[in-house]
Amino acid sequence: MPIKKVKDYLNSNDIKYVIISHSPAYTSMEVAASAHVCGHDLAKTVMVKIDGKMTMVVLPASYKIDFGLLKELTGTNNVELAEEDEFKVMFPNCEVGAMPPFGNLYNMEVFVSETLTMDIEIAFAAGFHNELIKMTYKDFKNLVNPIVMKISVLA
Repeated sequence: MPIKKVKDYLNSNDIKYVIISHSPAYTSMEVAASAHVCGHDLAKTVMVKIDGKMTMVVLPASYKIDFGLLKELTGTNNVELAEEDEFKVMFPNCEVGAMPPFGNLYNMEVFVSETLTMDIEIAFAAGFHNELIKMTYKDFKNLVNPIVMKISVLA
């Protein structure tokens, strides 16, 4: 999903947002530092397979997924981190690891760590390793309708 598609989606829904350009960074904590965003306010998108189905998990950059909890709360048999080769074709105009958390545009479930729901604003990758979008969590929730669960722990 290129930045244009994300911006068009946000604009068509009258969402207020800010684009933050920063030096190229590849880990979520490097991105937070480069963009001068608190690690708790930076939402990272992690691709996970739940019983073989590709799913997005969105959590603060300073947290990690608790796979046991995710498995338990979803009532599934198998939850595992997806390999880049398994999902990069789904996002042809994005740099791998910089997918925006809009799984709803790809008929993909989106799980959000409950810790993000406490943030007034969140920032997330806009498809590239040098650009973020910052918007209210409330607007993100209304657009994506994610499944909110306690699925992460402080890294």
